[in-house]
Amino acid sequence: MPIPDYQTLMLPTLRIFADGQEHAARQVVEVLVKEFEISDQEREERLPSGKQRVIDNRAGWARTYMKNAGLLEVMRRGVYRITSRGKDVLKKKPERIDVVFLSQFPEFQEFRALRHANDETNDLPLVPAASLTLEETLENAFQEIQSRLAAEILSLLKSCSPGFFERVVVEVLVNMGYGGSLQDAGRAIGKSGDGGIDGIIKEDRLGLDVIYLQAKRWDTVVGRPEIQKFVGALTGQRARKGVFITTSGFTKDALDYVSRIEMKIVLIDGETLAQMMIEHNVGVSTVSQYTLKRIDFDYFSEE
Repeated sequence: MPIPDYQTLMLPTLRIFADGQEHAARQVVEVLVKEFEISDQEREERLPSGKQRVIDNRAGWARTYMKNAGLLEVMRRGVYRITSRGKDVLKKKPERIDVVFLSQFPEFQEFRALRHANDETNDLPLVPAASLTLEETLENAFQEIQSRLAAEILSLLKSCSPGFFERVVVEVLVNMGYGGSLQDAGRAIGKSGDGGIDGIIKEDRLGLDVIYLQAKRWDTVVGRPEIQKFVGALTGQRARKGVFITTSGFTKDALDYVSRIEMKIVLIDGETLAQMMIEHNVGVSTVSQYTLKRIDFDYFSEE
């Protein structure tokens, strides 16, 4: 089943601690995975950044909220235990524990007030939070910004000259570690004299192997015939590797063809190219940076 939101995980999490024993966060997650019949694939699902599993993030926020409501206490890093208040809550057999339920506790109200300390109003209604955790909300917003930026980049690429587009392609590959210097790689573009090849770039800084390029600033999707033409040009050069980059996309037939031939051909569509430009700082500049931090429980350990 889909991974439950962090509020849905609160009551099942507290029940795990009903035995009064200490439980490690990892152990709690394993129990939740079994209880909600989360598949192996869902279990490995990660936040957009790829740095944390979704189930770990949501289970972590469920514990954090209940800890700040006084239902759980931290014994040491990553290890929790139920409090007397938590036991009392379970005795009342609530159907659900969520943000609204936790709002009855003064400690949780203080916790929420601190989170909203910068709000314009002092009247802070404690309404149910969204199903996403703070990290998920932040990362989804970041991904939305990235997607819009990529769309703007792609629009500019489609309006630039073919020569400029080829230079962009080379700069992206050089920034990824191919081609040695930008000057060496740039001289290769357009020098092959073959109609099916736009340029040649070193695969590594030593030039032990080369990659043949085709860069097409197109609006229409690239079909199998164009890829076959590129493959034919590579065969004429006794080449083994090629990269076909376009501002548009590729037909399913083209993608299927590439997957079945022995020659190594990489197809990069416009959306992917724009994302690569962002990742490798081609045509973009950094406006702001935000560092996400967590408590280091080892630092506060007095043992």
